[in-house]
Amino acid sequence: MRPTITAFDWVPDFARGQVRDLRVRWALEEAGQAYDVRYLPQGGQKRPDHRDRQPFGQVPTLEHDGLTLFESGAIVLHVADTFGGGLLPADPAARARAIEWMFAALNTVEPPIMDHAACTLFERGQPWSAQRLPSVLQRIDERLGELSRRLGAGPWLDGDAFSAGDLLMVAVLRIVTGDGLLDGYPNLADYVARGESRAAFGRALAAQMAGFTGTPPPGFAEWLKAQGIEEGSGR
Repeated sequence: MRPTITAFDWVPDFARGQVRDLRVRWALEEAGQAYDVRYLPQGGQKRPDHRDRQPFGQVPTLEHDGLTLFESGAIVLHVADTFGGGLLPADPAARARAIEWMFAALNTVEPPIMDHAACTLFERGQPWSAQRLPSVLQRIDERLGELSRRLGAGPWLDGDAFSAGDLLMVAVLRIVTGDGLLDGYPNLADYVARGESRAAFGRALAAQMAGFTGTPPPGFAEWLKAQGIEEGSGR
């Protein structure tokens, strides 16, 4: 029985290649596991049937063999445990470190990056965004500096082997690759490029992009205008 994930059938241009089902698709591709996709229109994630799968009304979810999971990190961990693909090392200590980096990506590095997205995109038109932005940038720079020092000249976070920790960390860092925030950290920029050059990532990205066949919800053009965003221009 193939796993089924949920994803959106439409998102604005600036979100394409970033929606978190990409992380799950990537893990499944690394494992060589075929999967099906249940596509949701914008707003469909709030319907009762989807909230039965995801109580917070988000994507992705994964259903497989009677199990339903939400949260991309939990799903990636399950995929690595269930389908293999080398995302978690066999050695217990190395496995623990890979999981450690999964948590670090989602709990330490991603929060200030998402604060940046709030300030510069989702809450861009609010009066507090410009006031918050300098402190947010400071926190991001601090985290990137710490991560850069730990990575050093190594290819991956725990040596020569790519793991689920790298998958999630690269996915998080990709959020700011177009904002110039990695410019001062060439080893992190190279690290992201290594992750994106993996064949499994390429397949996952292509699959996500091919799924965007829906239409924007009513009022989306007005929201863009209120935020000062021109659709198709990124941010």
